[in-house]
Amino acid sequence: MKQQPLDVDLTCRQTRKRVFLAEMERTVPWDALLALIAPHAPVARTGRPPFALESLLRIHFLQQGYGLSDVA
Repeated sequence: MKQQPLDVDLTCRQTRKRVFLAEMERTVPWDALLALIAPHAPVARTGRPPFALESLLRIHFLQQGYGLSDVA
């Protein structure tokens, strides 16, 4: 006798971080916020290129969501 598969994916566990990031992805209008910030973002002419604007915005939201300081 063979057991039938249950078709349940147990490989991806829902951690608090994943739940928070998924909810942030659904609720924050990233394109609209990036359009507002982009004209004021620095443009590197020489030296090290600046970080991607979307990455900086996401990090800022994570810091605010978890109550972290810049050092943390």
